[in-house]
Amino acid sequence: MIDALPSHAVLQEVLDNSSLAWGLAACGVAQLSKLFLELLLHRRWRPAVLIETGGMPSSHSALVTGTAACVGWTLGFDHPLFALAAMVAFVVMYDASGIRRNAGFIAERVNALPADLWSKDDVQIKPLKEHLGHSRLEVLIGSLVGPLVALPGLAYFGSPVEIMARFN
Repeated sequence: MIDALPSHAVLQEVLDNSSLAWGLAACGVAQLSKLFLELLLHRRWRPAVLIETGGMPSSHSALVTGTAACVGWTLGFDHPLFALAAMVAFVVMYDASGIRRNAGFIAERVNALPADLWSKDDVQIKPLKEHLGHSRLEVLIGSLVGPLVALPGLAYFGSPVEIMARFN
């Protein structure tokens, strides 16, 4: 029989999970950088990029590589959980630059079809989202952002519980 932990103990464990926290932080940094890249490259302030898929850098890649790097750092790079985290990272990055990117190209072609093919009972159907995946460069940069954010965060600050303890 599995003992159920009280909800506060589960929350404590989640907040004490450095790999999760710093993987998410790496994802956030990558996603936030899209806002500033949009401003720098296109000279426009467009907060919508914070919730859009695709673009430079890949926040999914930052998330999985940052998490995998933290798992390897804390448990050892010879640990089976690091191997699992690394394999998940490879699958996510492969899918982002392959399957999701190609789905976006297909959506582009479908959206280019005549508009009358898109209406049903005189109701205009919204076009498909075209920017779904990432170029290999976007994935590569995202995969570098992950460990570059997560490992220093892990080494210098620790988990959210450890950070909060410093202020008490």
